[in-house]
Amino acid sequence: MPTTAVSPDPAAARRSLEGLALGDAFGERWFPLFREPRQAAREIRARRTPHEPVWHWTDDTALARALQRTLDEHGEVEQDRLALHFALAFDADRARGYGHGMHLLLPQLLASPADWRTLAPGLFEGGSLGNGAAMRVAPLGARFHRDVGHAAEQAALQAEVTHAHPEGIAGAVAVAVAAALAVRGEFTLSRVAGRTPAGAVREGLLRAADVPFGTAPWKAADLLGNGQRIRAEDTVPFALWTAARHPGDLEAALWSTAEGLGDVDTTCAITGGVVGAVTGVEGVPAEWLRRREPLS
Repeated sequence: MPTTAVSPDPAAARRSLEGLALGDAFGERWFPLFREPRQAAREIRARRTPHEPVWHWTDDTALARALQRTLDEHGEVEQDRLALHFALAFDADRARGYGHGMHLLLPQLLASPADWRTLAPGLFEGGSLGNGAAMRVAPLGARFHRDVGHAAEQAALQAEVTHAHPEGIAGAVAVAVAAALAVRGEFTLSRVAGRTPAGAVREGLLRAADVPFGTAPWKAADLLGNGQRIRAEDTVPFALWTAARHPGDLEAALWSTAEGLGDVDTTCAITGGVVGAVTGVEGVPAEWLRRREPLS
């Protein structure tokens, strides 16, 4: 396997992936498909564990696994190979909740992976500014935590394959930086903002840094966004705020993130990937781990 100048930490990456997948599967339980919003809000605030026997993860985890596979093979983001791995993950199970843009893009990449260079920027007349590149990237940040700048660069490269808009890329950079800093014991929202490209995501992070941690999570989501608009700027600041609020407690972090509702599988996946990079999943209730769809 090729090596990079940066010494990777695959154990941290695996912890992050486990946390991401748990957050994804846990968050998915609160969608209106399973619970209408008022019922979901009541159960979340009562900390009532979802009763379904199996918590399936979604595209967030499927694409995070594909990214991890590419990094395991190549040691860094090899974009054409990553495009193929994303397309294969999509083709293996198209019912994982992929967004409209990925339904347009990924089938074409299955036939011609290198075409991401023209196809991704062509989405939505300038590239996707959605949260998809951010939702999958925390394990990459954890892997490269020994060089935060390298983690940011690699996060941008993996984002370009599907989310070519500057805000889609910035969201991915922010999450990767947060995960890297978390493993280093240096995670603050201000530090993440300082390494995030200028724009709406960075401005959201600066606003998040000013929201006291004593604020109710649902109120913080009202202020920062909860992913309802499926944009990186509407998703990343709140998900990282809850991660910063509960840096050593994955269970508490996921409950707090769920209180924001919205695109709750993705916000919980981001939070889970950042917090889990440090904690792993050993401290969460055993019942949660039994119910979460396994990772191979």
